[in-house]
Amino acid sequence: MRLVLLLLVLLLPWRPAIPQDLTGHGGPVRALAALGPFVVSGGFDHAVIVWNPANGRAIRVSRWHQAAVGALVALPDGRFASGGEDGRIALWLPGRDEDPARVLEGHEAPVVALATDGARLASASWDGTVRLWSLADGTAQVLRGHQGNANGVAFGPGGALFSAGQDGTIREWAADGTPKTVAEFGLPLNVLVALPDGTLAAAGADGAVRLLAADGTQREFVTGPRPAIALAASPDGATLAAGTVGGGVGLWDVASGRQRARLDGPGLPVWSLAFAPDGRTLWSGGQDRRVRRWDSATARALGPLAPEAQDDLPAGADPQGAVVWRACQACHALRADAPQMAGPHLQNLFGRRMGSLPGYRYSARLAQGDIVWTPETVADLFTRGPDVVVPGTTMPVQTVGNAEEMAALIRFLERATR
Repeated sequence: MRLVLLLLVLLLPWRPAIPQDLTGHGGPVRALAALGPFVVSGGFDHAVIVWNPANGRAIRVSRWHQAAVGALVALPDGRFASGGEDGRIALWLPGRDEDPARVLEGHEAPVVALATDGARLASASWDGTVRLWSLADGTAQVLRGHQGNANGVAFGPGGALFSAGQDGTIREWAADGTPKTVAEFGLPLNVLVALPDGTLAAAGADGAVRLLAADGTQREFVTGPRPAIALAASPDGATLAAGTVGGGVGLWDVASGRQRARLDGPGLPVWSLAFAPDGRTLWSGGQDRRVRRWDSATARALGPLAPEAQDDLPAGADPQGAVVWRACQACHALRADAPQMAGPHLQNLFGRRMGSLPGYRYSARLAQGDIVWTPETVADLFTRGPDVVVPGTTMPVQTVGNAEEMAALIRFLERATR
């Protein structure tokens, strides 16, 4: 199966904000933030979930964003902010409100990183800009200087603002918006964090984590050959956690530069990491749709918050088709009584008119209902692609280019969706 994806984000069918209890995300977990005693996760399924670690259950779910959620940050006053592939930033109050307390708009591409110094919120976007927002009135200063995507932002001691980008640079921004290049590494930087002593840590496409001390001294931790895409520092700055697209997470002692542990099986790849305020609990989010808990001192798994979302396949289901189906199950369940996911369930799919499932909010194009799902129309959808068959949809652009795999998928769906 050939999947045409937008690097770090998926365009998934839109659903409005509906609080609900879920057992987990319907897609990879892209962002994490510690929120006092709770943890917040954001996913490729558009969902922002607030979890209670005491019982491992979701206490609030929002699908307000119209695309994947790429960034989260906790604010000192108990609120938190989320940034999405839709270019919008939402500020959320504690509680179960369906809609955000404030929306910050202006970015023209995905928001992939957020940071705060208490009074201000900084955002980095693939539109190449960094924006500095006032949390008091929502006004923004637009900072331009990166050549290509801005991928990371961080506030250093004293409120100094730094950013990292696809152009391989770390930049410091003056009060008037003038950028100063403080480091240049010659290859893309994917994420940036600041330690309490002013040291900056940036993860790169070559699998290295580079540390830049306040006096300009540089060090390097090598995580391996795979790109490092997730980074978190313990509250005291003593430990760095770095995750890669290969699924590994290393725990590094900052003072000695020694990797003291690797987490075993946190998900492939690891998209997000966050330390709890106690510095001992580490959260990870990955491709397997789980939010996992770790003891950072022992590297011992404390168990996932979100059990792996998977369907119990019916007896006799086509085994080859079940393999092809794996690319679909991040967004769709086979049964109506399964936890709600980003896409509609597929029970009784064949014979159902497109956009007709009660209770599901379809995009405008699918809501037209001008196609009846049959083995032939489903095969056509994923042979030519949703963007061709139903132009204007926000479904992921996926195709099955192998006729044998397509036939196996149809056989699987005919049995599994009855």
